[in-house]
This record gives sequence, structure tokens and C-alpha cells, in this order.
Amino acid sequence: MNRRSKSALFLMEQLVVIGVFSICAAACIWILTVSYITTSNTRDMSNALLISAQAAESYKAAAGNFGKTAEILGGTSSVVGGDEVMLVYYDSSWSLSAEEDAVYFLKLRSAPPREGNVYLLSGELSVNKIAGEEILSFPVAARGMRYE
Repeated sequence: MNRRSKSALFLMEQLVVIGVFSICAAACIWILTVSYITTSNTRDMSNALLISAQAAESYKAAAGNFGKTAEILGGTSSVVGGDEVMLVYYDSSWSLSAEEDAVYFLKLRSAPPREGNVYLLSGELSVNKIAGEEILSFPVAARGMRYE
């Protein structure tokens, strides 16, 4: 009888150790998952900031000309509903890509030009995932000449 209680005590001790180990393993997996998601979001934000800064500077250098800006960035421009829209597509490593291979895209949208020859062009620049999630968005402006 004495021998029986020792084996039961040993079994109970092993179950407690396994339970504590399981809780610690679950906590570690949760921490690693949160860390991976945070790192991924930070990487996306950092790359979005870099390409956004490049796009804003290109827009400014081209004096608000969407054709020239698209040429500099390797994108396409068109007019949609009275607004000029420029799109540039990027793959998962943030390299230029075709639309069908894209994971991210940069969109620059502008309002129609104001009256007069010299004016302030304004628009909105955004970087999104193809799935629809917006990563970054901010207004842009450039002083330019009217191109006709």
C-alpha cells in the first residue's frame, strides 16, 4: 500500500510538470505570433513610407504632371471621373511588378487643375495591399504649370 501511494504521487507530479510546460509553451507561441505580426506590419509601413516619399518627390519634381510622375515611378496614369489617377504596383518584396503579380499598390489621385497658368496641384497619395487594407495615406501638393 505504501508503494502504491508513491507511484500515484509521482504520476501527479508528472501531470503538474506537463501542465506547467504546456502553459509556458502556449505563452511562447502567442508571443512569437504577436512578434511576427508586428514585424510584418512595421516592415510594410517602412516600405510604404519609402515609396510614398519617392512618389511625393517625383510628383513635385514633375510639377504635378501625372504622365511624367508615372514615367519616373514606372506606373500608369489615367483620368477617372475628372480626377487623374496614377497606379504603381509592387510585389511581396516591394519591387515593381505587373498588376497581376502585385501584392501592394501605390495610388496617387488628384483633383482637376485650378484656374490660371500657375497653380497648386493637390491630391492624395495612398499605399494599399491588393486585398484592400490601407497601409498609409496622406495629402500631397505641387506647384506646377498647366500642361495642355
